[in-house]
Amino acid sequence: MKCYLCAKKGKDTDAVAVCIVCGMGVCMDHAIREATPIWKGDYPARLEKDIENVMRILCQPCHEALKENW
Repeated sequence: MKCYLCAKKGKDTDAVAVCIVCGMGVCMDHAIREATPIWKGDYPARLEKDIENVMRILCQPCHEALKENW
């Protein structure tokens, strides 16, 4: 699998991970691994943050979108 973001720029870079949100293949330069909150409850009304965060890998676009809502 190749990094999708690199491929858009015309580069041929192997993916080392898959974004947990959108499934995009990402290389080391585009992968973001950090603690993300876990939400519990029923969508959309009764969601609340769980106390524990889990280390996950995200692509840059999903990371930016999720960071706005943390």
